[in-house]
This record gives sequence, C-alpha cells and structure tokens, in this order.
Amino acid sequence: MGEANIGPKPIDAEEFRKHAHEMVDFIADYYRDIESFPVRSQVSQPGYLKTLLPPAAPEDPEALEEVFADIQSKIIPGVTHWQSPNFFGYYPSNSSTAGLLGEMLSAGLNIVGFSWITSPAATELEIIVLDWLAKLLKLPDEFLFGGNGGGVIQGTASEAVSVVLLAARTRAISENKRKGLSEAEILSKLAVYTSDQTHSCLQKGCAIAGIPLENLVIVPTDSSTNYAVSPAAMRQALEDGVKQGLLPFFLCGTVGTTSSSAVDPLSALGDIAKDFGMWFHVDAAYAGSACICPEFRHHLDGVEKADSFNMNAHKWLLTNFDCSALWVKESSHLVSALSTTPEFLRNKASDLNQVVDYKDWQIPLGRRFRSLKLWFVMRMNGASGLRSYIRNHVRLAKRFEGFVREDPRFQLLVPRTFGLICFRLKPESDDPDNGRTLNSTLLEAVNSSGRMFITHTVLSGVYTLRMAIGGPLTQDKHVDAAWKLIQEEATTLLVKGPSHILANNLRLSPILANNLRLSPILANNRI
Repeated sequence: MGEANIGPKPIDAEEFRKHAHEMVDFIADYYRDIESFPVRSQVSQPGYLKTLLPPAAPEDPEALEEVFADIQSKIIPGVTHWQSPNFFGYYPSNSSTAGLLGEMLSAGLNIVGFSWITSPAATELEIIVLDWLAKLLKLPDEFLFGGNGGGVIQGTASEAVSVVLLAARTRAISENKRKGLSEAEILSKLAVYTSDQTHSCLQKGCAIAGIPLENLVIVPTDSSTNYAVSPAAMRQALEDGVKQGLLPFFLCGTVGTTSSSAVDPLSALGDIAKDFGMWFHVDAAYAGSACICPEFRHHLDGVEKADSFNMNAHKWLLTNFDCSALWVKESSHLVSALSTTPEFLRNKASDLNQVVDYKDWQIPLGRRFRSLKLWFVMRMNGASGLRSYIRNHVRLAKRFEGFVREDPRFQLLVPRTFGLICFRLKPESDDPDNGRTLNSTLLEAVNSSGRMFITHTVLSGVYTLRMAIGGPLTQDKHVDAAWKLIQEEATTLLVKGPSHILANNLRLSPILANNLRLSPILANNRI
C-alpha cells in the first residue's frame, strides 16, 4: 500500500524560517514606506473586497508570493494606517520593535494559558510584569500580588470594564440577598453611575451584565469643569436614585476621557462610592500610561479609594494591540463572578489554591501569552525610555496647541492635558449650525487628502476636531505638516466655501493614484 496523503506539513522548521524571513522583510518594508500610503483608506464602497477575491477558498495550495501580491493589491488599499506618523485619530495604537518581537514569540509558542498548569511561565510572567507596571504607576500595594489583589491582562478596556462590572454585580446581589431581597428584585433595581464622557463600553458592559439600560445613570458634564464630572452632581444623582428605589452598586470614573481627555476627581468620587456602598472603578485606558511620569502621577490621586483600575498599554506604552492591564484589590470578587471548573480542567495546584488561574479573572476561557510583549517592551525600553517616549508626545502636543493659539481663525475648546488637542475653525456669528458643516467639511478635506487623519467629537453641542498625538513614528515634521495642511484647507474653505471643497475631494488624490501602481514595498520584497 502507498503512503496516505496527509496533506501539507503545518509546521516545518526550515519552511517557517524561510517564510518568516520573507514576512519580516515585508513588514519592515511596510514601516519603511508607510508614508507613501494615504493615511485613511481611500476605499469608499462597502463590499469592495468581495469583488476582488474569489467566492470560495482555493482547492489547491497557493504560493506565499501569490498571497503577498494580493495583500499589496487588494488588502493594503483597504487599510487605514494606524502606525503612520500622520495618524492623529481616535487615540493612538502603539507598536514597537520590542512589542512586535514579543507578539511574534507569543504567536510562535501559541499556548492557551487559561490556568497555571497549562503553562506556568505564562501565568507567572503576567503576575510579575503587572506588578512591575503597577509600581511604575505607584498604585497602592493592595493592587499588587502578595495580598488579596493583583493584575491581569485583558484584551481591551471594554473587557476590563465588563469583568469588574460582573464582579461588582455578583457582590451586590450577595449583599442585597442578605437584606431579604430576591435576586429578580435586586437585578431590576441595580444601578450604574457615570458621566456623559465615560466610554460607551460601559453601556455594553451593562447589557452583558443584564443591567437595565434605564438603570445606567449618566451625569451631565460641561465646559465649566473641562468635562470632568462634578462630585456634587454625582452625589445628587445618587440621592435621587435611592429615593426612586434604585440600588446603586457601580461608579465609574475616567482619567483621560475619549472625547476631551478629561480627568475626573477620583478622590471625591471614591468618597461618594464608599458612602453609597458602591464598587468604584477607574478607567485610565488612554492617560494611564502618562502617569508613569512623576509630573502626571497626580492625575491618579484618589486611586487608592478604587476597587479596580485599568489602563491600555497598547494605546501609549509601545505595546502592540491588544494589551489592557486591569488591577483589582480583591481578586476573590472576580473569581466568584467568573469561575467555572468542569472536571476536565481540574488539577492539583488549582484544587489546593496554590496558583492563579487567569481563566477566572476574565470572560473567555482561552487566553494568549500577552505578557511576553509587555515584558519585552519594559525590558528593551526601561522605565526611563518609556517616560521619555510619553514626554516627547506631550511636547509635540504643546507644539500643536501653540499653533492653534497663534491662528485667530481657530479656537481651542478644552485645555490640553496630555496628547489630545480639541479645537475647531471658528464659524461666523450667524452660522446656522454653529460651525458643524464648516468643521466637518474641513475634517473631510484633510482626511481625504490622504496626508493625515484626525477624528471628531461633539462637546456641549459643538462639533470639535480631535488631534491625538501619540504615534510611535510621529516627529515634529509630521505635526508641522499636519498643521500646514489644516491651515491650507481652512483657507480654501473660508474663501471658496464647503461645496467647492467637497467637489474637489471627489477627484482622485495624487497619493491614491500613486498607490494604484506597484508599490516599492512589494517590488523590493525579497521573495
């Protein structure tokens, strides 16, 4: 009998070595040539990729060269280049050589580290690097391992918020049952409190936790506090809720809100949460990274009163997505809410409570070896390097802020705190929509040029442009070029009007036209 056809060998060391070198070359060339691409994808028609790829998977294997060719001609045009030095939208998504190397090793080892026994190094390294990072942030000792607390890496801040919300819900149900209430009655009355600047992931977390949407109490903010929530307004909302029969159990404060980078008064909110017996969570997804610098650490004052705290190392700490660090003071609350132990997962170390099983600290069972990339980043940059990295971006943000202040046609809408500048082109006093059309047209003009990318928000009803500086490749020249482009497009807009700008941008931009030709990234790729 002949040998059975068992198909391709999934992992062959020498084949992997060859192709991995080719992939590294491709990625390295991508970073080298990243400024040749329009920052925002110029694809405007949803479903574009369906017309370019076959309707079914290939029956026979294809060569890597063919895959690379399709990546270049079909995938890259549909990519918005978050790592471009001219990407200033949303908040940054960082990468670095160290982060990429850690990501590569994590993918290569490809463990599923849900419990200690599945790979002891994965659990123990995560414990160590989360303590390292907590100490850089000068978090209270209660958030460190060695007591009742500790840290865990979640995929995103949305997951972190959902996890602690579920833990707080479980605690609140237990406490209120002891008061004689039924679980159904408790669930109908549990209430979450936050501000109108808190990330929308809290709303999704409430849906996951079964908290009625009407029990998510959102306290308004305004420019008088630079969009930080007022403790007096929060306390009044809580008192009103209790009178209505609600059971407040979760309060969320933010350090570096998405719209304006506002910082809530943590200490005052912590006192309020304690008065009402609530779980107090601090979401510092964006600005937490800056607080490793002594000059920014005061923004975390009051975190000692929190039950949990999270920040995204993948936003501004040179760690490739995804890597969201979450710390809790009482890990038992997570375990109570999230632990499941079927027989096939049982083992001696877990049964004797000798180890941390991170499956009980998160929503999914499986988890990647994420701590590797954070470990690489912290070791290959050092605390001093990471602080310098943050400080340089803040310097660049101050530079852009100065440009806006110097041009009387523009207006700063919120004082700059970290790397975000909120501004707009001033409308005429009789502008029918207070500058919305003016500034949305300006936004589209700069973004459709392909030379930069920014995003917007709305603050107190005012359409606001957001310039978020924090990309790993961004330098002075990129910030200067961005401001020059904004000024040029603003001048055209003020002289010729929105209709001219919109019509002009329907034409193919030179950057996009150039990228329809074979890019050097593919031509130079050694495959």
